[in-house]
Amino acid sequence: MRFRSLRFATISISPARPKTLLHLRRFLSSSIAARIPPPMAASEESLRQALAEKQSAVDAQAHAVRALKARPGGAAQAEIDAAVEALKALKVDAGAAARRLQAALSNNGDGAAASSREAFRQAVVNTLERRLFYIPSFKIYRGVAGLYDYGPPGCAVKSNVLAFWRQHFVLEENMLEVDCPCVTPEVVLKASGHVEKFTDLMVKDEKTGTCYRADHLLKDFCKEKLEKDLTLSPEKAAELKHVIMVLDDLSAEELGAKLKEYGITAPDTKNPLSDLYPFNLMFQTSIGPSGLSPGYMRPETAQGIFVNFKDLYYYNGNKLPFAAAQIGQAFRNEISPRQGLLRVREFTLAEIEHFVDPDDKSHPKFVDVANLEFLMFPREEQLAGKSAKPMILGEAVLKGVVNNETLGYFIGRVFLFLTWLGIDKDRLRFRQHLPNEMAHYAADCWDAEIECSYGWIECVGIADRSAYDLRAHSEKSGVPLVAHEKFPEPREVEKLVIVPSKKELGLAFKGSQKMVVEALEAMSEKEALEMKATLESKGEMDFHVCTLGKTVSIMKKMVSISMDKKKEHQRVFTPSVIEPSFGIGRIIYCLFEHSFYTRQSKAEDEQLNVFSFPPLVAPIKCTVFPLIKTQKFDDVAKIIAKSLTAAGISHIIDITGTSIGKRYARTDEIGVPFAITVDSTTSVTIRERDSKQQIRVSIDEVASVVKEVTDGQSTWGDVMWRYPTHSAAHTEEE
Repeated sequence: MRFRSLRFATISISPARPKTLLHLRRFLSSSIAARIPPPMAASEESLRQALAEKQSAVDAQAHAVRALKARPGGAAQAEIDAAVEALKALKVDAGAAARRLQAALSNNGDGAAASSREAFRQAVVNTLERRLFYIPSFKIYRGVAGLYDYGPPGCAVKSNVLAFWRQHFVLEENMLEVDCPCVTPEVVLKASGHVEKFTDLMVKDEKTGTCYRADHLLKDFCKEKLEKDLTLSPEKAAELKHVIMVLDDLSAEELGAKLKEYGITAPDTKNPLSDLYPFNLMFQTSIGPSGLSPGYMRPETAQGIFVNFKDLYYYNGNKLPFAAAQIGQAFRNEISPRQGLLRVREFTLAEIEHFVDPDDKSHPKFVDVANLEFLMFPREEQLAGKSAKPMILGEAVLKGVVNNETLGYFIGRVFLFLTWLGIDKDRLRFRQHLPNEMAHYAADCWDAEIECSYGWIECVGIADRSAYDLRAHSEKSGVPLVAHEKFPEPREVEKLVIVPSKKELGLAFKGSQKMVVEALEAMSEKEALEMKATLESKGEMDFHVCTLGKTVSIMKKMVSISMDKKKEHQRVFTPSVIEPSFGIGRIIYCLFEHSFYTRQSKAEDEQLNVFSFPPLVAPIKCTVFPLIKTQKFDDVAKIIAKSLTAAGISHIIDITGTSIGKRYARTDEIGVPFAITVDSTTSVTIRERDSKQQIRVSIDEVASVVKEVTDGQSTWGDVMWRYPTHSAAHTEEE
């Protein structure tokens, strides 16, 4: 994936936004050194072109020198010397062009001001592991790839993120929250399609048997060539970039062909690779001691909501629309886990299933988010090789870029959720799924992608899944998962009836029958009537089945299509589903990177690490430090700690004799936004982490002031107007 700096217009902020975040955002652009640099003035393409031209000139001059030396009768020595000098000069020019290209490639891949992305990432990860935000699971047994434990500060950040998710979505949208088992019977996942289709394409080292994800190998090859091979022509570089861009859109055949075309081998051994084959990512188990009831650890939380639709619909008063939400663990047996918290085998999902009338996907609160402007990446821009661009959400829905208002509403709400958490809005984009990524039944799908040192990472998926899931479970279980709309008066309606002949389709398509049936049943009224007319006139018709990836021939006897008239007292229909799905671990890791920066100590003899978490998600809201170790200051610190506990403010108290500067540095490194320093028995100072500014507050008021700013009722700037600033000698002894 590409890694580049992004900028776009300022958004309008909803009044519901916590004020504290407004203040903290001001510090992120000015005080954080570890940020991605802007693009270079000279494009990579022009530099590659210049290098290719200079190398061509070197080759031509070298040929000329050889020709002079080989001339019958011999060329004049002066002429040869002049040609050699010209060759040397051209080589110097070519070397300079190569260095400019190498510098451009290095800078374009920078994740910090003076370090590579890898160095920046390592600094972040080292700090996270050393301060016990998270560590590899089963570490004393050398760990297991793709499994991690959250330590105390990591648990606190995760808990705060989930608490805000509940507030932002479940409470504000009046959602119905459920909690379903992780172990899921096989029949449920057969109905959902996971048993058959939840796969990644894998290849094996033919000699060692080591397994690799095929798309990862292709992406890594392309990125390495682009970053290290200075001899690539502009055309070849453009081709490799295009492959990376459309990687998710490649079919299995195209992916396998690219691996062979580029001669990609096993990265560790350089041994040849096997052909591609699918690998199911679910962990299989059995329910009960007999082993006769197969099951799986759930790969997502959504199926628990779908199978409970009937009861949830009744609980909601048989009314639509409504949304159900669930937070829980999910499990995927990744082929080659890597990238820390970004690709793991057990992870936390927070998912919403918003059930809506398929004939009315408007949303009464869409106006609240319609004026938001942020980076969007429609599929047309991707396929044309263009970049993401800022768009106003309301205009994107109006123009049909986003399929409907309800989908657009959740895209806007996701944007606000992520930016209020502390995700840098300049490194957040919404990318529309390419045609090959979308299931045939989906109306529209977008991913919220966050840029970090690994590139653009999908962290939230927002999909209009139409009515597929409820229909699949209705068919498999025999229980109708439908909604009802009662009419004031009976209506005469004309209904489309599509009846595939499973017998004829089974004879014709064998194992592919189910996919052909699903595609026929998913036809719109217009498509179905066109097929009916063609079959009646010609007797057969070519029909494209997306899930098969090919066109098949449908005969008249294979499907019956009709429009039936009848009177109805109510409308019975299967609701559509809008599904926002949040990968909590991925969001948290990107938040770690976006919040991390370094600054010099006061003595300028070391770099100090800081996490600039907003108070909303900070693991600890404040610390309490006696300035010096005396009994009277220790007693005051304990009184303040009790008042903070009573106010529900998480805090730590440090009454050790360590210098105040070192104690500040220790808490800055875990992202504590405020530090209370006890330097008298009547008043204390409160220090803000990023600005290092301090105010003086009486002991009786300190808990209420901290709660005011951590709850978002006021900004740090607001309280600085009300209380005297402080600049004592002990302010920063770091």
